[in-house]
Amino acid sequence: MELSVFLSLVLLTGLFLLLVRGRPKARGNLPPGPRPLPFLGNLLQMDTGGLLSSFLRLREKYGDVFTVYLGPRPVVMLCGTEAIREALVDQAEDFSGRGKISIIEPIFQEYGVIFSNGERWKTLRRFSLATMRDFGMGKRSIEKRIQEEAQCLVEELRKSKGALLDPTFLFQSITANIICSIVFGERFDYQDGQFLRLLDMFYQSFALMSSFFGQVFELFSDVLKHFPGTHRQVYKNLQEVITFIGHSVEKHRATLDPSNPRDFIDTYLLRMDKEKSNPHSEFHHKNLIITLLSLFFAGTETTSTTLRYGFLLMLKYPHVAERVKEEIAQVIGSHRPPALDDHSKMPYTEAVIHEIQRFGDLLPIGVPHIVTRDTLFRGYLIPKNTEVYPILSSALHDPHYFEKPDAFNPDRFLDANGALKKNDAFIPFSAGKRICLGEGIARNELFLFFTTILQNFSVASPVAPEDIDLTPRESGVGRVPPTYQIRFLPH
Repeated sequence: MELSVFLSLVLLTGLFLLLVRGRPKARGNLPPGPRPLPFLGNLLQMDTGGLLSSFLRLREKYGDVFTVYLGPRPVVMLCGTEAIREALVDQAEDFSGRGKISIIEPIFQEYGVIFSNGERWKTLRRFSLATMRDFGMGKRSIEKRIQEEAQCLVEELRKSKGALLDPTFLFQSITANIICSIVFGERFDYQDGQFLRLLDMFYQSFALMSSFFGQVFELFSDVLKHFPGTHRQVYKNLQEVITFIGHSVEKHRATLDPSNPRDFIDTYLLRMDKEKSNPHSEFHHKNLIITLLSLFFAGTETTSTTLRYGFLLMLKYPHVAERVKEEIAQVIGSHRPPALDDHSKMPYTEAVIHEIQRFGDLLPIGVPHIVTRDTLFRGYLIPKNTEVYPILSSALHDPHYFEKPDAFNPDRFLDANGALKKNDAFIPFSAGKRICLGEGIARNELFLFFTTILQNFSVASPVAPEDIDLTPRESGVGRVPPTYQIRFLPH
């Protein structure tokens, strides 16, 4: 069914409800915002540019903290560095709940480590952090894993002999293999058909979630979920990944050695067995499967998308790539692989990676939060369980912290002496208690993969730099860079 038909049905339903219902009842003392219509909420204030552009336009009228009705439900928007930090950091506990993303809600259903709340979330997050740390995250062993994966990538790129290629699946493969080594205890070959199929499911799903329909679905999921649409494709895609995860869990259970856990799954299964007599335990099969899906999806798609944007930017701004290569030559040379100890000696490279993350703006409207209790914030009373969107893009493009924020300029992260400088508005991983679980591993991956590639290859495009278009393919829940062709030319 065409999107126009969907919207017509929504509008007709809304007009009917307008006759039988009054205006949505305000709760508490919510921040100001445009007057909502029954059922339709603030649909008339949304523009064709999508949710982000609509929210930023409303910010101009209502300020940094305002309320928008997405369909019938009120959502408080937080814009700008100060408002986001005041909420997520200064009032961290109050804003530590997780809201839902409607298009994937039927899959996650408040299970797993990312979309759960309350004691379930606290228990799963503690376990996940500790277990991932035991199997490499935050320890020197993860450095070795990333270095080994980077060398596998180098060998694969050498095989291309400088031919044009789309880097999407290669960048997905290397990031997926790191999280897979921790979670599933194995890595996959870049030509493995099942592996590539799973990566394609992730790529499609992230793009569909971020599409215009994905944003329309967020407004009217209660109606649209009953009709055909891309939400059903997302569900089908992620169910296929869940089937793979389920098979992997069964293999682990069949070969489990309680005295020698191999990875995250083994450790979780042992904890399940330990708590099987506790009817209230959060260590059950559903939480395991959805936690694995959460880690696999987030650990693959976020870093690989950042790398895709990063190398597109290197093609657009070849002088930046050359300066990085010069710093690599000075600090690392060509006879050893980049190491995490090189971080501190390579401020320009670090500044470039920071700027790629800032400019790439991977999750522009943030992952939704909810307030865990009635919360007083900037003079407003936000009732318990109200959704809150921290608009991360408004911090990453905050003109008070970044001069000419729409330009790509790594030098903004360097001080007068050429050293890397901190910037409070740089929050690509969000902030507070819900900060990205894998922030540390993502930072290490970005540095080691980025420097290893540029240590071994120059990059080239069939398109002149001035003609390279950086406009994202999709921009909604996430920003998906455009597809492009690139040559990796060995030195």
